[in-house]
Amino acid sequence: MPSIPFLRPTPDVEDAPEEEGRYDPDAALGELPVAPVGRWGPDVLGDGFTARTVELLPDEDGPVVATVVRYRPEDDPDGPPAAPPRFVMLHLHGWNDYFHQRELARRCAAEGAAFYALDLRRYGRSLRPGQLRGYVESLSTYDEEIHAARALIRADHPDLGDVVLMGHSTGGLTAALWAHRHPGALRALVLNAPWLELQGSWILRTLGHPVIETLARYQPTAALPLRDLGFYSRILAGRAGDATDGEDTLPELGPEQLTDPAHTGWPLEPAWRTTPSAPIRPGWLAAVLAGHGQVAAGLDITCPVLVLVSDKSLFGPRWSEQMRGADTVIDAELTARRALGLGPLVTVARVRDAVHDVLLSPAAVRGWAYEELTRWLRAYADA
Repeated sequence: MPSIPFLRPTPDVEDAPEEEGRYDPDAALGELPVAPVGRWGPDVLGDGFTARTVELLPDEDGPVVATVVRYRPEDDPDGPPAAPPRFVMLHLHGWNDYFHQRELARRCAAEGAAFYALDLRRYGRSLRPGQLRGYVESLSTYDEEIHAARALIRADHPDLGDVVLMGHSTGGLTAALWAHRHPGALRALVLNAPWLELQGSWILRTLGHPVIETLARYQPTAALPLRDLGFYSRILAGRAGDATDGEDTLPELGPEQLTDPAHTGWPLEPAWRTTPSAPIRPGWLAAVLAGHGQVAAGLDITCPVLVLVSDKSLFGPRWSEQMRGADTVIDAELTARRALGLGPLVTVARVRDAVHDVLLSPAAVRGWAYEELTRWLRAYADA
């Protein structure tokens, strides 16, 4: 989700058509595979990864699906040694995103996890022609695919018990709210830079909420007059410069950086993670604000919670190289404070110089984060 206070204005809502941002497969780059229904098939991530389409109940726009991705190290020549898993992890991605983190799956599998990920409806592998990317009007809508994924996991691993749920950004907010609504359903909860509060604190959320609620009531799917400056996307792509002035220069890299995708660019599918991001719509934003309100009031998540978040944020209308060592999407300080109200057992790890997705930071930074994640999983998930 882009940083709301520093999105640039575009024409008025009335001038922004609802059709803008609907998925057009003819405009996508390349031919993207669709996972089969009712069985596991090959996935775009290659060896070790398979995917399966889950048909969901249709909504007002017609059929919708979700996609479960499964990782098996025994089928991955670059993965960790195969061993019987000791617990299960299920990953939820964030806004304008999909599951693509091979390293995360491999690292978690090395610690004993049977690793799964979920591309939520209207995202990534689950996008279908004519759909509004990522659009829902309640975050609880995702309960259907989360429950479906858990059913597939139980079928694969009937003896492993409760799941460790992991969520990033908006997926972290969704995961936290799901855990709150389903006490006792999880072994543990891992939140990677969860979007728990709107930038600018509760004042901005309070003042903006009535306007968003009105728009959500009368024009829920209209594209809001906001434009993503694309700084975070450029960081993930290993690019420098300012998207507003047309620069597209690559930073000078040292020998160690040349092998680190955090510097050379992560291999992301541009049809599934777009630059700029998909339009923000009032109905979706109202759902997120409602979730923020629940977090602000305090949640009661009964399982242990780990929150990974950068030690700082950096927002602004112009590119700065310092953005490579900060969260440019959410307010890290607000997130750390809100995290303390999630439940009685919360661990907050502030990761120095991390970007928004902490586990896509440069190697040394994400290495420290993985050490903390590993230590925490050994204490609370692999017990």
